[in-house]
Amino acid sequence: MKNFILNHFQIEQRNSSIKTELLCGLLNFFAIMYIIVVNPALFEQAGMNFGGVFLATICATAIGCFYMGMMANYPIVIAPGLGINAYVVYTIVVSRGYSWQDALGCCFVASAIFLVLSLTSFREQLVNSIPECLKIGITAGIGLFVTFIGLKSGGLVVDSPDTFVTMGSLTNYGTALTAIGVVLCLILSILNVPASMLVGMVIMAIAAWMLGMLQLPSELISLPSDIGSTVGGLEFDHIHEMIPIVMVILLVTMFDTTGTMIGVGKQAKIVKNGVFPHLRNALMADAFASFWGTLLGTGPCSSFAESSAGVMAGARTGLAAVTTGILFLSLLFIFPLAQAIASVPAITSPVLIIAGIQMFSEISTLDWEEKRTLYPSVLACIMMPLTYSITNGVAFGMISYVAITIAAGKRKEIHPLLYLFSIWFLLDFLHIL
Repeated sequence: MKNFILNHFQIEQRNSSIKTELLCGLLNFFAIMYIIVVNPALFEQAGMNFGGVFLATICATAIGCFYMGMMANYPIVIAPGLGINAYVVYTIVVSRGYSWQDALGCCFVASAIFLVLSLTSFREQLVNSIPECLKIGITAGIGLFVTFIGLKSGGLVVDSPDTFVTMGSLTNYGTALTAIGVVLCLILSILNVPASMLVGMVIMAIAAWMLGMLQLPSELISLPSDIGSTVGGLEFDHIHEMIPIVMVILLVTMFDTTGTMIGVGKQAKIVKNGVFPHLRNALMADAFASFWGTLLGTGPCSSFAESSAGVMAGARTGLAAVTTGILFLSLLFIFPLAQAIASVPAITSPVLIIAGIQMFSEISTLDWEEKRTLYPSVLACIMMPLTYSITNGVAFGMISYVAITIAAGKRKEIHPLLYLFSIWFLLDFLHIL
């Protein structure tokens, strides 16, 4: 068994050890464990059963980690993406009024296309068709969108008849606890505390319990009672009118996870002379996890930047990812505790806010002197939270980029696929499709 592990994961060739990989897998597990509470709490806002999404989140994460570790041999964690799943919940279901079954149907179609494209080189071509400035603007915009959702969920931002939104009252225990949680998580992150998000949630959970806001369940160890309530809950009745949504899910998931994967791969020093070994298998991992995740009852999956926690500690092979996947399966039995924690927004909201801030930080990589690329990028970014829609942000960014680039006489820089996407979004805005 030991020889199989050493040979399959190329542990010695990558200057690592089994002990190091196992410990780094454990570290990644703690760094990403918050997702089993935050993701089901997110989908609960769409009317889905917490227990069903809890199961789907754990299984999708395990599937993604196993595939990434065994087939690609990368120390990268795959799990349901908070940014794209916030879009699924708050734009598709809450804002546009579709059922969660319709939303999952969209995610399934996008994931199926994602899976097929990952088998070919077309996935990379599709990602490359989007100019870098728009990728930055869209990623930053999703960050703002997720942060805004976290702020509203935690009570720090509330509705106002005069100014649309305003600040919530810190005299409210829940709102005050959210504010403290945000500052605490930021401090822990800046101090490079391992698993800072999880540590912050644990501290806030203890504070909420002491204030009487968190009621611990009488039974801490148990499986979800409605464990299969979301499995296969897909509907395709409105899929013909949701094609632009499918496109957005597909595009955002593809270049978001690809960028993270490449960044962590470089950090792990797996890249040799600019070449990523087993890249296609690595790209398949998130597509495979998304496909099965949507069937089980959660949104698309992506590679997580938290994987860098294990990489920084020495992870170099897929054994770390497999270890994380195995540990995730053990979480099935702490459902009552996870559900209790998720019932207090002040515990989960800071995680959404910090995750959004981290995504928004991508905006710093924009070329602020090049106005032709700056304006479409910023427009894509600000339209997402202000219209409560990632689709609108992507559409405004693409359409404005094409128009400005043509006006500047640089139409050769526009990929043919970008013309297609822009025309499609424009026709959708005009209700011609």
